Amino acid sequence: MPVKIRLQRHGKKGKPFYWIVAADSRAKRDGKFLEKLGTYNPTKVPAEINLDIDKSVEWLFNGAQPTNTARAILKYKGALLKKHLMVGVKKGAFSEEEAEKRFQAWLAEKEAKIQAHQNEVDEARAKDKAERLEKEKAINQARAAAQKAANAEIIAEAEKAAAANAPVDAVEEALQSDQTIEEAAGTAKPADKTEE
Repeated sequence: MPVKIRLQRHGKKGKPFYWIVAADSRAKRDGKFLEKLGTYNPTKVPAEINLDIDKSVEWLFNGAQPTNTARAILKYKGALLKKHLMVGVKKGAFSEEEAEKRFQAWLAEKEAKIQAHQNEVDEARAKDKAERLEKEKAINQARAAAQKAANAEIIAEAEKAAAANAPVDAVEEALQSDQTIEEAAGTAKPADKTEE
């Protein structure tokens, strides 16, 4: 029975979530499997991978062939390296303790690289967010200045309209205070003064 280490899709539409499984190659993609080895969530940054390395190595020794994506995941998590080291142990190149020591050193180095990459991503996000906030602040200030200018124009036009309506207001006041319209508007002709 040919065994494959492959991904089995779960999750909803547009949000994939995968199980890493050892399955008969004749089985359907999301069908029967022999053993679940881990999970893979590509929607997170960085992608979240949980893998049982020892079970994966055991299946690799038993002849399971990983698919391209599964091989990349196994390589990323160190399962292929561990298999390589275990082959060295079987051939007598070094002891099992030495193999475990080398594997742990590789894991520590890999974790440091992943953490450095995560820090770079976080810094880039923070910088991008600060730039976007700065641009948004500048746009809001420009809008506020434009609104002030528009309000100033409206006030100026209202004052002009009020000044143009001043004679009408003066006429209304004259009617209420028994003045002549010409006197109220200031257009009355001066009365001829003759001294007697």
